[in-house]
Amino acid sequence: MSVSINIPETTKKRVVIVGAGFAGLNLAKKLVKSDFQVVLIDRNNFHQFQPLFYQVAMAGLEPSSISFPLRKLFQNNKNVLIRVTKVDEVDPVNQMISTSLGKLHYDHLVLAMGADTNFFGNENAAKNAIPMKSVGEALYLRNEILSDYEKAITEGDYDTRQGLIDIAIVGGGPTGVEIAGALAEMRNYILPKDYQELNHKEVDIYLIQGAGQLLKGMSEAASQKAEEFLTSMGVKVIKNTRVTDVDGEYVHTNTGEKLQCKKVIWAAGICANKIKGMPESTLTYGSRIKVNRTNQVEGFTNIFAIGDVSYMEEEAFPKGHPQVAQVAIQQGKLLSKNLKRLEKKEALKEFYYKDLGSMATIGRNRAVVDLPSFKTQGFFAWIIWLIVHLFSLIGAKNKLFVFINWVWNYLSYDQSLRLIIRPKDRKKGKKGSAA
Repeated sequence: MSVSINIPETTKKRVVIVGAGFAGLNLAKKLVKSDFQVVLIDRNNFHQFQPLFYQVAMAGLEPSSISFPLRKLFQNNKNVLIRVTKVDEVDPVNQMISTSLGKLHYDHLVLAMGADTNFFGNENAAKNAIPMKSVGEALYLRNEILSDYEKAITEGDYDTRQGLIDIAIVGGGPTGVEIAGALAEMRNYILPKDYQELNHKEVDIYLIQGAGQLLKGMSEAASQKAEEFLTSMGVKVIKNTRVTDVDGEYVHTNTGEKLQCKKVIWAAGICANKIKGMPESTLTYGSRIKVNRTNQVEGFTNIFAIGDVSYMEEEAFPKGHPQVAQVAIQQGKLLSKNLKRLEKKEALKEFYYKDLGSMATIGRNRAVVDLPSFKTQGFFAWIIWLIVHLFSLIGAKNKLFVFINWVWNYLSYDQSLRLIIRPKDRKKGKKGSAA
């Protein structure tokens, strides 16, 4: 029943997975040896390791080090088919999806589209701030930072120069904290070497948090230590403050403060990606899709939602699970087992999230780690952070390259990836944005 998407017909039940993030990828991997025909759909032909986007943005890692080609991952598995396209609409009545390549019938549909940046209705912020939810956005941020440094060394006017080199980060969660720490290290160690004409002490880094503490979902000790680390590195932490406007030149806050920053990094929240055709009644907070304890979408038996896009309540999480990688991974793995049970007409197992802990790094030798068994901050926490993230990467080559980069950066205090790369627009003969 496929049109131009060209998926072979089969007697096997077809599982269509929309999204190759942590949730969708882990589900597909667990269905490799199943009796299903699995169709994995994503806009990109690679999996992105989101926790390290900020290191790409700060020129610490190349994008290829934290990305892995989907076809390489499944090249020996004929029952997993990859299609790089965008899903435009779901037709639950006819069990069809519409994509930019054509239509496709499904027996089981799994929505794992993840989430995007939430600007909370602030149109100017959406227009002028820089999000970081993809490798492309991380590269764009890297280009903007380095390009503005190049402009700043030739700018004689102090105020104009400050607008180029000062940076504001909105959101004091793990992403915001890690970006702030990496920017502070770039300012303290890289700028004095690469941009000797600039006074690196003029560079102001602002971290703006709406709540009264950083890393709100972590322990108070982790929050306090993270703020202590950032302050000691020269980051200006502003708490209990909301950003009301980002006009491209200034950041405006609800306290009346106005910060001159052309670059604003938005790490203040996420909103689940929506898909046309799903009933509005299935949507809840942040556009998340309501599911039962087996990840079935409310009102359907053959449509599932997993990862950031899903909203599931359990006793320990009455307001839904946190939108983090571990929830996505665990839901993907359980759903693979439940799909097999469904075909055998066996009872499905309910999902229980096992919280493995939270962590954030704030530059070299500085991190905070909250594990179920213990909490720690500082150098030991930093080592734990390195090990966990290194072994979470897909591919031995990626693990090796990231490890080499980290060792080199640690010993030399000098990343060597500070390149401004802008793809060329062949139609216009101009260089375009890296995003």
